[in-house]
Parts: sequence; structure tokens; C-alpha cells
Amino acid sequence: MILILVPNTRPESPEYKQLMAHLANFPGISTRVHTEVGAEQSLTEIYLIGNTKVLPIEDVSCLPCVDRVVRVSEEYRILGRHKNDDRPTYFEYNGVRFGQDTLNVFAGLCAVDTIEHVEMMMKSLREHGQVCTRMGAYKPRTSPYSFQGHGKTCLPYVFDIAGKYGIKVIAMEITHESHLEEIRNALYQTGNATGVMLQIGTRNTQNFELLKIVGRQQNFPVLIKRGFGITLDESLNAAEYLASEGNRKVIFGLRGMKTNMGDPHRNFVDFSHVPVVRRLTRMPVCIDPSHSVGTRASSPDGILEIMHVTAQGIIAGANMVLVDFHPAPSNALVDGPQALLIKELPQFLEDIQIAREAYEKRTLLAERYRETLNSDVI
Repeated sequence: MILILVPNTRPESPEYKQLMAHLANFPGISTRVHTEVGAEQSLTEIYLIGNTKVLPIEDVSCLPCVDRVVRVSEEYRILGRHKNDDRPTYFEYNGVRFGQDTLNVFAGLCAVDTIEHVEMMMKSLREHGQVCTRMGAYKPRTSPYSFQGHGKTCLPYVFDIAGKYGIKVIAMEITHESHLEEIRNALYQTGNATGVMLQIGTRNTQNFELLKIVGRQQNFPVLIKRGFGITLDESLNAAEYLASEGNRKVIFGLRGMKTNMGDPHRNFVDFSHVPVVRRLTRMPVCIDPSHSVGTRASSPDGILEIMHVTAQGIIAGANMVLVDFHPAPSNALVDGPQALLIKELPQFLEDIQIAREAYEKRTLLAERYRETLNSDVI
């Protein structure tokens, strides 16, 4: 059960102390408090953990400073959708809104290689009205002999250039808790020129200790990718690890499933799960067409297959796209064969807009028919 308190309720207020004293008397029930501090107000949620089925919602709703009460199901207690749950399906970070009603594109370098390529990428993004990008500094690789990323040495110039071109959020995978401090230090050194969205890659989806550490910090939002070789339910529970430790600014990423059933694509494209994740949880949903397809192959209609699957995800309601671009893919140190060319960025963005408009038309159509069906029932 979740108690959502009246906005701006302060822990030192008499009403809050009275509420916590009352909750302490519930046998077998513990509490966990979470507070989100926004620009205009703070919101506090109190999670009651234990056998809350015996607690009538009507009685709990009347407790001091309680605004509303949500009775949660067993699955995805914090990030899930629950009956009569009107908690928001969005969050804001560094001036950018992320939610189930938004669409953000993170086009960029899978792995940072040279300062010149970083600048070329971010310059092009600004020219096309984009404020987000992906820049890989830490790269987990299957082979120990493959390029592992420049690590902390590239962070200062990446953040500096981002600030120069007005890039507000950089998606960046981390593989170890030490990377958190390295990112914080580099941001501080560059005057917080930009913001960072941490990525938990598919290999670390079940690295539970890393999930707990990342979840305990609330400075950075987190994009957690679906783990390959595990079920969707197991991956959603990995996201719940983050939220259970305190960080509710979580985006769930679909990046294809590891199986040869998807050949000749790199992974089996799983974007049909976009509406499923939106139905089961309140998380925005990201698609990664680059790692799903893995090549620059085109279909007979002349459209790149990466663009085709991107449109499939967008038209199903995806809220974020993580996609590889590179000024010279043949020279890329990581995943060059799947990277799009910078000159293809305007086509990619326009194609996304077409798919998004189709999605919006579909939702209006569904709403119109739903109203018709409801009136027929009445």
C-alpha cells in the first residue's frame, strides 16, 4: 500500500509526526519513505510493507496529511500500474520531460572515439533541434581484446562539447560503481555543462548489487535495458530493484532478444512489447533499433531496416529512441556496421515524426471508438 501525502508535507510538521506514530502501531507492517523534490513542490510517498490487506483504504485515507492511497499488487510494486493509481507516468530531468506521453531521440556515438567525431555529432544534433544524445565512455565487450571505451579520460571534453551545443542529456552506460563518481567529478569540473542518464546494459540487468547502488543515487535518471536470455518479467523486476532503493526516474529499454531465431538481424526485435511494458508499468519505454538489427541493410523499398523497426516501435507507442550514428562508420571502434551516417539524421528524424503522427492518429481513433462502444452499452 502506498500513502501519497499532501504536497509539501514536511517531516517536522505535527501532522507528519502524528501520521508516522500511527503507522508505527500497525502490527507486522514496516514503512519506507520516499520524497521527490521538484522545482515547485516536494512530494512524499510512504510505502507500507507487510500484510496491508487488512487495512481498509477508507480508514487510511483519513489519516493526517494523507492525500490519497494506492493499494498495490504483488508485481512491480513501485513502478507498476495499480488499480486507482493516478501517479504520474513521467519525470523531468535537466529541463527535459520523459514520460509515456513524450518522445525523445538519443542519437549519437555508441562509443566515443575522437574529440572531432564527438563535436561533429553534437553540432549536427543542434542543427536539427535535438537536445539529447548517446555517448559511450565505458563499453563492456564480449572479447577482452576489444576496445573497452576511453572511460573517464573522455568525459571532460564530451561534457564540454555538450554544453557548447546545448545538449541537455547524454545517455551513458556504466558497468561499475566507480563510474558514478567519475561522472559526477567530470560534470562538476565542467560546471555541470550537461546532464547524464545512466544506462544499465543488457549484461548487467541481473547484476543486483550494481542495481542497488545505482538505485540509491537520485542525481541521475536510469535507462535499464532488457536482459538477453531472461524473461520480460525478470527484466521488469530488475527495474524494480532500482526503484526499491529510491530512484524512481527509470526508463525501460527494449533492445532485442538474443536468439538465432531473429537471424539475419543481430537480435530478435521485441518492439511488440512496447505496449505491454506501458500497460504493466508507469515507466517510459525506450527502443534500441541499432542493437536489435545490427546492420545497415535496406529493404527493397529503399528504407533502412533500422528505420523500419524504429517506426514499428514508435507506432506502438515508444517514448524514447536510442540509436547509433557515426561520422565515419567504417572507422568506428565499436559497432560500426550498424551505425547510421550523420547525413542520414534528418531523414531518420522525419521518418520518426511520420510514425509518431500515425501513433497519435491511432490513439484518437481508439478513443473515438471506445466512446462509441461505451455509449452503446449505456
